[in-house]
Amino acid sequence: MTPLEPVVLSFGAVLLLGLGFGAGPCNIACLPYLGPVFVATGDGVRNAWRILLPFSTGRIVGYSLLGGLSGLLGLIVQDWIAAPWVRWVLGGATIIVALSLLWRRRRRLRGAGCSVRQQTSMTVEMTPAKKSGVAPTLPGGLFFMGMGMALNPCAPLTTVILAAATAGSAFAGLMLGVGFGAGAVLVPTLIFALGVAHFGEQVKLHLSRWGNSLENASVALLIFMGIGTAIGWIAP
Repeated sequence: MTPLEPVVLSFGAVLLLGLGFGAGPCNIACLPYLGPVFVATGDGVRNAWRILLPFSTGRIVGYSLLGGLSGLLGLIVQDWIAAPWVRWVLGGATIIVALSLLWRRRRRLRGAGCSVRQQTSMTVEMTPAKKSGVAPTLPGGLFFMGMGMALNPCAPLTTVILAAATAGSAFAGLMLGVGFGAGAVLVPTLIFALGVAHFGEQVKLHLSRWGNSLENASVALLIFMGIGTAIGWIAP
C-alpha cells in the first residue's frame, strides 16, 4: 500500500476550513432538506433552535466520527462514506422527519377539534386541548439527517480526513472532525435561524388560508427528497 502523503492541519486551520465550507456550498446543500421543515412548522426565529440543535449536533457528531476513525485506523475512510448506506441514512432520516411533521399536524388538529367541542358544548365536560408540541421522533430524525449530511463526501472534508489519517491518533482525528464540524455549522445555523426560520414563519402567517396546503407540500417535498436520496437520484 502506498504510504499517505503527510498532511498536517491544526484545530484552527480546520475550523477556518469548516467556516469557508459552511458559508458557501453547505447552505445550498442543506436548504432542500431543512427549508421545508421551517415552512411546515412556521415556528419562527424564537423556536428555530428546536430544529437546528439536533440537526447541527448530528453534523458535528458525523464529522467527529469520521475524523476519529481515520485517526484510529490510519486510513482514509472516504471509500466508506461513498457506500450506499450513507445515502440510506440521510434518506431514511428525511422521511422520518416528514412523518414526524404529519404526526405533529394531526395532533394539533385533534387538539383544535377538542377546543371547538369544549366551547360549543354546555353539558359535556371536556378536558383542555393539549398543545401540538414536537413529535417525539422529530429531534431524532433531524439528528440523523444532520449526520447523513456530514457523511457525504466533499473536497474540504477529504482534506480533513486525510489529515486525520496521517495524524495516526484517534483523539487528534476526533478533534480535527470537531473543529471542522463546529466551523461548518456556524454560518448555516445563523442563516437558517435568522433568515429561513423568519421566512417560514412569514409564509405561514401571510398565507394562513393555505396553511394545510403549505404543510402538505412541505411534507411531500421531504418525502420526495428522502426517497430520491435513498435510491441515489439526489446527491446533497
